[in-house]
Amino acid sequence: MDYDVKITGGTIIDGTGATGVVGDVGIRAGKIVAMGGAAGSATTTIDAANRVVAPGFVDVHTHYDAQVMWDRMLTISPWHGVTTVVMGNCGFGIAPTRPQHRKLILRTLEKVEGMSFDALKAGVGTEWPFETFPEYLDAVERRGTVINIGVLIGHTPVRLYVMGEEATQRAATEGEIAQMRAIVREAIDAGAVGFATSKAPTHVGYAGRPVPSRAADLAEVQAIADALREAGRGVVQATVGPGLFFDEFAKLAESSGRTVTWTALLAGMLGPGSHRMLLDRSIDLVRQGFTVVPQVSCRPLNFDFDFKEPFAFESLPMFAGVSAADLEGKTRIYRDPGFRESLKSAYGSSMAGPFANFGGRLWVSSFPLDHSLEERAIEDVADERGVHPIDAMLDLALESKLAARFRMAVINFDEDAVAELLTDEHTVLGLSDAGAHASQLCDACFSTHLLGHWVRDKGTLTLEEAVRMLTTRPAEVFGITDRGRLTLGVPADVVVFDPQTVGASPLRRVHDMPAGADRLVADAIGIEAVIVNGQVIRRDGKDVVETDGPLPGRLLRNGRAA
Repeated sequence: MDYDVKITGGTIIDGTGATGVVGDVGIRAGKIVAMGGAAGSATTTIDAANRVVAPGFVDVHTHYDAQVMWDRMLTISPWHGVTTVVMGNCGFGIAPTRPQHRKLILRTLEKVEGMSFDALKAGVGTEWPFETFPEYLDAVERRGTVINIGVLIGHTPVRLYVMGEEATQRAATEGEIAQMRAIVREAIDAGAVGFATSKAPTHVGYAGRPVPSRAADLAEVQAIADALREAGRGVVQATVGPGLFFDEFAKLAESSGRTVTWTALLAGMLGPGSHRMLLDRSIDLVRQGFTVVPQVSCRPLNFDFDFKEPFAFESLPMFAGVSAADLEGKTRIYRDPGFRESLKSAYGSSMAGPFANFGGRLWVSSFPLDHSLEERAIEDVADERGVHPIDAMLDLALESKLAARFRMAVINFDEDAVAELLTDEHTVLGLSDAGAHASQLCDACFSTHLLGHWVRDKGTLTLEEAVRMLTTRPAEVFGITDRGRLTLGVPADVVVFDPQTVGASPLRRVHDMPAGADRLVADAIGIEAVIVNGQVIRRDGKDVVETDGPLPGRLLRNGRAA
């Protein structure tokens, strides 16, 4: 046979933004060896007439760090055409971790990534095959994955490794900073694609404490980032919060000499219309010579939650006690009239950002005592009951012993504003959060949503523009040098999709996590074939590889397969 795989008659969109052309693609030995014409025979032929043939999609903001230890298929990203992911964002991860800190790191992920501790414990297991970050990379590479992965080293596990439980409570000493810098440099030398940190107030860890990275001062972050300058490679990923915004981005870009990409620039994050001011501030840094790239999202940030773990509200001051309380303590707080009044004050304040008057953006997603209330806005339920929406919400939670679930559009729901962010040349698509918040949200379907909603339905982007945003643009920002485009000689990561039907299904809840834990998933529509390193891994919505056999994904050390 001339080719292992031949894709015939499709519209080839190469990821560069160039106009698509009809032709064939030939793949042999894991690489693209023919484009345009591909005369000859093939072991596998895919008829792509009236379909788009594009590079595999690149998702640069995931949290598969723990899931990769039990799910080599990294579901659900490949369903939606993603062939490369970057994990370790927001400063989180499970390496390096000392044996005595394993419970602490999993408890931290339980809180900030909305995952069941029992699921994490069962999935990762009791015998971790690593302690250091280089050992973690080796362990992941030995296990194998169906798609390609790059890994950021996270500030939170590094700080915990050096400082123990005090990592959440105080500034580091010069000696501790030197140890952290050395660990990060070692990680970059071993293949980390960069360093990630966070100051986000929503990032609350075990026992209601801030995650360790939030206790770091800027001098510490700069000293660590200097390891990237010394290495001459890597990206800095920063999640915004008090003490980590534009002025600090400039200093980090200067300290590291590397790209700083920040999470996330969302419509309405500081009130209506604030996206324009924030984007202009970020662009101004670029004009000053700093390579600073905001991550944007093409989907509303919806959180599905219950009041056992009210992640969507944890940035509000009155929820500080909730985060640290047990189930009985939470119940007592939710009954307290003073707590309710403080929450009502925030609800009625224009200064409360996305928490102001959210009643029309919060739905009952599950109420086991009365299913007729499900998928109804809480303000409608409140009107029927003759109470304030805050009372209706908390009453439903208490009536169900905190089993009721709610879905809230927190931010990024103004589509005119989102369109401005998606079409600006200075942004990059990010924040899918695939692998995190599994029971609360599912944005791992961002790629099919972009192609269906923003290309076909709204016409905000052309197909060529959208494919570039899903491929070459994120690869360039994160220093992934051998993915994201279709050209001769590159690894054959390819997606074939139907532009007339591509999209994401409504969310559904499944119980397929370790220990029977649940998560939300969305099915892909119109993704007809997914190919990784020349091997077909999905056809017509089904996996076509043996999940317990050799898999084609590669670990991208420093953004490139060895």
